[in-house]
Amino acid sequence: MCCEIKRFLLLYATQKGQAKAIAEEICEQADAHGFEADIHCISESDKYNLETEKDPLVIVISTTGTGDPPDTASKFVKEIKNKTLPLDHFAHLRYGLLGLGDSEYMFFCNGGKIVDKRLQELGAQHFYETGLADDCVGLEIVVEPWIDGLWLALKREFTSRNIKEGMSNNLGTVSNGVSAVTVDRRMSGACSLDSEIPHLKLEDLEVKATDALSQRPANVHSVVSVQNTEPSLDRSVPSLSQSTLNIPAVPSEYIDVQFQDSTGQELRVSSLISDGIVFHVPVTKAVQLTREDAVKTALLLELDISKTTFCYQPGDAFCVICPNNAREVQELLHILGLSERKECFVSLKIKQATKKKGAALPEYIPQGSTVEFILTWSLEIRAVPKKAFLRALVEYTSDAREKRRLQELCSKQGASDYNSFIRDPNICLLDLLHAFPTCRPPLNLLIEHLPKLQARSYSASSSNLFQPGKLQFVFNVVEFPSSPSRLVSRKGVCTGWLAELVEPMLQQHKNSLHTKEGESSTIKVSIFARPINTFHLPSDPSVPFMMVGPGTGVSPFIGFLQHRQKLQEEHVDWKFGETWLFFGCQHQDRDYLFRDELRSFVENGTLTHLKVCFSRDPPAAAEKKPTKYVQDNIRLCAKEVARVLLKERGCFYVCGDAKHMAKDVNDTLVDILSTDVGVDKLEAMKILATLQQEKRYLQDVWT
Repeated sequence: MCCEIKRFLLLYATQKGQAKAIAEEICEQADAHGFEADIHCISESDKYNLETEKDPLVIVISTTGTGDPPDTASKFVKEIKNKTLPLDHFAHLRYGLLGLGDSEYMFFCNGGKIVDKRLQELGAQHFYETGLADDCVGLEIVVEPWIDGLWLALKREFTSRNIKEGMSNNLGTVSNGVSAVTVDRRMSGACSLDSEIPHLKLEDLEVKATDALSQRPANVHSVVSVQNTEPSLDRSVPSLSQSTLNIPAVPSEYIDVQFQDSTGQELRVSSLISDGIVFHVPVTKAVQLTREDAVKTALLLELDISKTTFCYQPGDAFCVICPNNAREVQELLHILGLSERKECFVSLKIKQATKKKGAALPEYIPQGSTVEFILTWSLEIRAVPKKAFLRALVEYTSDAREKRRLQELCSKQGASDYNSFIRDPNICLLDLLHAFPTCRPPLNLLIEHLPKLQARSYSASSSNLFQPGKLQFVFNVVEFPSSPSRLVSRKGVCTGWLAELVEPMLQQHKNSLHTKEGESSTIKVSIFARPINTFHLPSDPSVPFMMVGPGTGVSPFIGFLQHRQKLQEEHVDWKFGETWLFFGCQHQDRDYLFRDELRSFVENGTLTHLKVCFSRDPPAAAEKKPTKYVQDNIRLCAKEVARVLLKERGCFYVCGDAKHMAKDVNDTLVDILSTDVGVDKLEAMKILATLQQEKRYLQDVWT
C-alpha cells in the first residue's frame, strides 16, 4: 500500500504562463512524493470531468485585468456559474486552490476567489486550505510553502479516504479531519493528523518549510573577500555564503533542438497568433505630446485601419505585436555562440528519455522558425528568470564561484537575495549572462524556461465615429535605468520599439508644421483586437458619468469625448447626461496632455466639468486648498460624486496607474460613500463592489 501511486487532478488557468509554470512545478515534484499529477489546462474540458472526479483536485489559477479569471478559464467559470446547478453538484469533490494575483490591483486574486467561492457554493470541500500569492511582493513567498504543505495534505487525504473505505458501515461516520496542513520549519516529513494551518497569505511570511524529498543539499562554499561586505547579484556575504543550501532538483530537460540549413519562406508575424485576425496597418501620424524637459515622454500614434475590417468602440483595448530589441537579440546570439546559426531553421522535438510529465512543444513557436526569429518574436528574453531557470543554469556554468552564487539565488536560504537582486530590479537573462560569464546555456533551455513574448495592450484614444478609419493610442516610453545588477539602461520592450520605429516621423513633425498624408505608409505595425472589452460609454446617453485619468490615463477618455461630441452634433434632440473629467499631471507647461482638445470639449459643451491638478507646480495664490492629485479634486467634489453615483445611477471610470492612483481614488470613493450614506467603511466598500458588479464602476489600470 505504501508504494501505491496516488493520482490527483491538477488544473491550471493561466493568462501569461505563471499559473502553468507553477502547476508544472507541482507536477514535477509529485513523483518524488509518491503521487501522480494528471495535469491539464482548465480549458481542456474534454480531458477531465469534475462531475465524476473521485480523486483530489488541485487548481492553480491567476487573475487578469482588474479582477477577472484568465481567458483560459472563461468557459469553465461560465459553466460553474450556471444558476440551474444544484447546491450539491460538486459535493463529491475535495480540492485545494492556489490563487495568483497582485495586491496593487483592487480585486486581489479575484480569479481564484471567484472559482473558490463557487465550488463551495456547489458543495465542494477543501482538503487543503486556499493559498493567495501576491506578485507585488513575490509569488514564491506563498507559493513555495503552499506546495511544500500540499504533499502532507494529499497524504492525509488519501489516508483518510482509505480509513473510510475500510470501515464497516455500522461504525458511523468518521471525520476526515483537517482542512489544511501545518507547515512547520521543524517538520521532517512526518506530522500528526490533527495539525492545522490557516490560509497561506502574506501574513504567513514566517512560514519556511524544507522537505527532503524536493530539496537537494549544496555544500559548495565560496571564499568571500574581506573587502566585499555588501552582497550583489554575483556575490554573497556571510551568513549565506557559508550556509549549506537547500536547492530545488534540476528541472528535467524535455526539448531536443536540431538546426537545419535555411530554406523556404520567411515566417510572417501573423503566424504568432493562433486565434483572431492580425492586421498589418500603416502608422499615419506620430506626435510627442510632452515637452523635452518632462519627466516622461508621451507619444501619440495614429494608425490607418480604413482598408481593414478592424473595428472598435471608444475605450476598447487592442494588442500590438512587438519584437524584442534587435541589439539585445544580437548580443544574446553572440554570447550563446549562435550568431553563425541565427538564420538556421530550428526543428523541435520532445526528448525521448525526458522525465517531465506532460511535456509538450510550445505552441507559440511556429514551425519553420529560425533561431533569430525565435529570440526576436517568440520568447520574452526580458522576463525575470524563475528559480527553476536559475537551477537549470547552474548545470551550464563552469566557474565554481558562479555556480555557487546561482545555487544561492535559487535556494530557500537565498530567497531575500533573489528578491533584492533579480525580482525587484527586473533582471533578465542577458543581465545574468553578463554577471556570470561562464554560464552558456543551450537554446533548448531558453525555449523551456522563457515565457511567450506577449503582445502589449493599449487603449484606443479615438472614436471611429469622430475619425473614421483612424485608430489613435497614447503611451509613455518606459525607462529602466541602469543599476548595479543591470549595467545598461533600457526602454520598454514595446514602447521602446515603437518610439524607435517612428523616430523619423517625430523628427519630421518637429521640423515641419505640415506632413503630407501617406508619407509614413512604409512604417507599419501588426495589431489584433482584444477579445473582451467592457470599458465602454453608457449605452444610454442620458446617464451621467465621471472619468478619472491622470497622465496617459486620459487616453481612452479622449475617445469617449470625441464620440459624445459627434453624437451631440448628429442628435440634437437627444438628452445627454453631464460629463466630468479629473485630470492630473506633474507640470502644466510640460506634460498637460490634450490641453487644447480638452478646452475645446468644455467650450462646445461636450465636457461639463474639467478638474485639473499639477503635482509638482507650486499652488496658485488664490487656491485655499491646494490640489496635487486627482483624488484631492474628487474629494472637493464629494457631494457631486455621491449624487452622480447614488441618486442618478451614473458611471465612474478610472484609467491609469494601479499602484498608487487607482488605490487612492478607490479609498477616496469609499470615504465619500461612507459619509454620504452614513455607514462604516466596510459597508461603503460593499456599495462600491456592487457598483463594480453593475458595470458602473469601471477600471482600466496597469502597473
